[in-house]
Amino acid sequence: MAQRVEDRRAEETEEPSNSRLSDMAQRGKERRAEETEEQRNSRLAVMGQRSQQRRAEETEEQRNSRLSAMLQHARERRLNVIEVQNHH
Repeated sequence: MAQRVEDRRAEETEEPSNSRLSDMAQRGKERRAEETEEQRNSRLAVMGQRSQQRRAEETEEQRNSRLSAMLQHARERRLNVIEVQNHH
């Protein structure tokens, strides 16, 4: 069953893929909009635990790659802020 889904997605063109992912994101937004504060806190706690677990298991190379990506993202955000300030 999972293999068939994988095969179908491998054959999927970019447009249906984007549509499917957009639908999934929309459903997630709707679920989050309806959740209670307790459910939200539980979801965020699980996310935090999973992140901690992943970091605990990552190799030094993976850690360096993750930190490098974070640094690059921060640089891009700062550049975007500067661009916005310069256009106003």
